[in-house]
Amino acid sequence: MKTVLIANRGEIALRIQRACRLLGLRVVQVYSEADKESLPVKLADATVCIGKASASSSYLNPIAILGAAKLTNADAIHPGYGFLSERADFVDFVEAEGLTFIGPTPTQIRLMGEKSKAREMALKADVPTVPGSPSILSSLKEAETIAADIGYPILLKASAGGGGRGMRVVNEQSELANAFSEASSEAKLAFGDSSLYLEKYLSDPQHIEVQVLCDGQRTVSVGERDCSTQRRRQKVIEEGPSPVLSEKVREALLDSARRLCSAINYRNAGTIEYVVKDGQFYFMEMNTRIQVEHPVTEAISGVDLVARQLDIAFNGPGCLSDLATDVLSRGHAIECRINAEDPSNHFMPSPGLIQSVQLPGGPWVRLDTHIFAGYVIPPFYDSMIAKLICWADTRDLAIQRSLTALHELKIQGIKTNIEFLRNVLNSNVFRIGAMHTQYVERELKELL
Repeated sequence: MKTVLIANRGEIALRIQRACRLLGLRVVQVYSEADKESLPVKLADATVCIGKASASSSYLNPIAILGAAKLTNADAIHPGYGFLSERADFVDFVEAEGLTFIGPTPTQIRLMGEKSKAREMALKADVPTVPGSPSILSSLKEAETIAADIGYPILLKASAGGGGRGMRVVNEQSELANAFSEASSEAKLAFGDSSLYLEKYLSDPQHIEVQVLCDGQRTVSVGERDCSTQRRRQKVIEEGPSPVLSEKVREALLDSARRLCSAINYRNAGTIEYVVKDGQFYFMEMNTRIQVEHPVTEAISGVDLVARQLDIAFNGPGCLSDLATDVLSRGHAIECRINAEDPSNHFMPSPGLIQSVQLPGGPWVRLDTHIFAGYVIPPFYDSMIAKLICWADTRDLAIQRSLTALHELKIQGIKTNIEFLRNVLNSNVFRIGAMHTQYVERELKELL
């Protein structure tokens, strides 16, 4: 029996455990001191404490994680998302120890993890990209020249990292110098790399992503997700399929994702992200890991993406032979991210003791969570505590099922964004499928 060490926490750790048990794999769960009483720890076959509460002392500590793998005779490491999931140097360490990394190669992570290099690769693979700098900006002067050529507004973006950090919208030339300095400094602080590139800024686009699976021999697109419902560039609600794409654009989008993956001989699960404006799509970036919103794709495709990750890692080429190149989707699915935060107080995190939990139910309602009554949400990590995924034959029914499930979901003892999510789902713009990336931010007072 092979052993998989899960180098993550919370709901994604529990999700990976379930996939491992489905395949008959032994589970090792690492944890920080703050997560000692967490559900993933309680349910694992073996556990190892890897450090203090801070992420830098535990989940971001490769030496501690590799030590735990050796101690428990693990065969493989699954990184989940976040933390070390897209750190190529960590994958180097894992493979040097003779362990299997559940994910792509370190070369592929390096290539697609640096956004300017990923953009260059997209251009080589004939994947549409937003007009902008061909590579990393060498200076403010070069930024001024390119911006003048493509026209304002433009978007400065950190070449490393993501999550909206190291990013600035520049509306005119007089703003560029200050924005360049701010974005560069923020990128250096957040990612240890001050490199920037720029793109033409597209106002009010849709954010669409394509889920891919690759086994080294076959590249499969498992449909697309619409992630346009965002606040401060962080996704709030995801759905699939996208309500805004025509069939012609959808087919071209899926084909471009497969083309890019084939160009880099990609392995394992990944996500190609695009912005869509007026029916035209442009490559944005690639995430070389499983995504938070992967259950949307699972719901409409019937494909267990995490189990497929494990299968690819252990069995390699040929293990996707049972899937069509373009997996057909059925019905519509919506995922709501449940966060421990207070929307009425600028969405401040709300850690603390959960006094009681009432879970939703019914056909085609899925709740991925690690919380329970008596669980203490620690203040050291991301505020997401659950993901509610609802499927139905039509989008309208999926919205109604989501609203019903959110009505049933009660979490006492902390603040959550449940009511805010209901307001978003009930908004006219969401109902008609006209969401764009700026809508929530622009209409925030009304949505609150």
